[in-house]
Amino acid sequence: MSEAEPDAIAVTDYIPPFPPRPAAQLSALQVIRRARRNFLEIFGERAFDFQLSVTQLLRRRIVICNHPELVQYAFSTKNASFERKSPQMRHALEPVAGDGLIISDGTTWRSRRKVVAPIIHVSRMRDFAPVMARTAVETRERWTSLSPGTELDMLGEMAELTAEIITRTVFGSELGPADAREVAEGFSDYQRAVGRMDVLSLMGVPDWFPRPHSLRVKRATRRIHAVLDRIIDGLVARGTAQNGSIVGRLLEARDEETGRPLSREAIRNEAAVMFLAGHETTANTLSFVWFLLSQAPEVEARLHAEIDSVLGGREPALADLPKLAWTRAVLEETLRLYPSIPLLARETLEEETIRERRVPKGSIVMVVPWLLHRHRQLWTDPDHFKPERFLPGSGEPVSKFAYIPFSIGPRICAGMSFGVTEAMLCIAVLAQRLRFRLKAGHVVEPVCRLTLRPGDHLPMHVEQREALVPAEPPPEAPAACPHIHG
Repeated sequence: MSEAEPDAIAVTDYIPPFPPRPAAQLSALQVIRRARRNFLEIFGERAFDFQLSVTQLLRRRIVICNHPELVQYAFSTKNASFERKSPQMRHALEPVAGDGLIISDGTTWRSRRKVVAPIIHVSRMRDFAPVMARTAVETRERWTSLSPGTELDMLGEMAELTAEIITRTVFGSELGPADAREVAEGFSDYQRAVGRMDVLSLMGVPDWFPRPHSLRVKRATRRIHAVLDRIIDGLVARGTAQNGSIVGRLLEARDEETGRPLSREAIRNEAAVMFLAGHETTANTLSFVWFLLSQAPEVEARLHAEIDSVLGGREPALADLPKLAWTRAVLEETLRLYPSIPLLARETLEEETIRERRVPKGSIVMVVPWLLHRHRQLWTDPDHFKPERFLPGSGEPVSKFAYIPFSIGPRICAGMSFGVTEAMLCIAVLAQRLRFRLKAGHVVEPVCRLTLRPGDHLPMHVEQREALVPAEPPPEAPAACPHIHG
């Protein structure tokens, strides 16, 4: 298929890599060992067919809801009973995020979400989109001057790009290459060190008992916190923290019960959450996008054709996004195959019943997008890379509870629209002039610790695309940006 055929149907039989699926039932010890290395390795072939699984792992009841009806029941209908994040998630993120929005619950979560959600609401995309596009253009221009075939670590490069975007848009400040690299490497080191199975919780050890963290975790945390402290200190010193940025709003926020302002530690915790959710997950998704496109040339050709047709050589704007249907389908299919958070786990606060199965208080209830998005009863060719399934009229997904890359229900990701807008603009900007090819011999191995990544590195070669003459700018952007759930 040539790039001059934007209306052609791009269909691929490409099956992207996934971890080995054990054929036999794993023992508790095998589950723990595999999960410590890569959470995705614990799921065998049968896991992509069942609807409900109830098992016992050491002293914890583990319930997996793997059908849209059950997802809706656990994460929406009965959210009050299942709203608390699992001990594994809380203890894994506590060193870097403290009581931040991503792991807090109850009164803390509700009061913080009221502060954070408006800052990254879809209505703010009109202000954020130009900054996102401009930051991506700076990266593109830097790469267009490279020699053809130059090798880049796309995982690291995307982490630096999205770290700069989150700083400029949400914090109203520039991060700079050195700090962008520092925070990106800090989060990478943190994941390698902390993303492990919380065996103590499975053994019934209470939450208040301290979990040991290695020196590597502490070093990575210090690196991340040092950058965040510099951002916050700089904004306060320049008097720009009150300009509607997240730092300004957090400084102005008051506890609903006491009327007291947030502590400096709480402000840094929310900043850490914004970085984790706003740059780490998007960087991983973009890395998977470039990898998948490099393996499916017909899909890539249609993407290039659409970008050339819609943009005509000019930089993308928010108003262009509804016209980039194939670009959005590529992004959505990437998130189906490689959801940024492939395992969502909650701790049961009250005893419940799911399909006549007793779920005691303290049980771990899971919804696993990695399984749900590849469920054989819900998707056609579930392991294939087929963006066309997200075009209008395809019949997929069968339910909004079958496709949940940003979770679902009251705890749906507050930054969903931000992340989708950011990713689509970055794809459009970079693919407009460049294409990327996987380094020969490199094997991509999806690994889940805290988030899903294509390994620790993604070496790719940069190639130039012929630039078009810029066309007229688009009309004024619509009031709302399209997002993953339409």
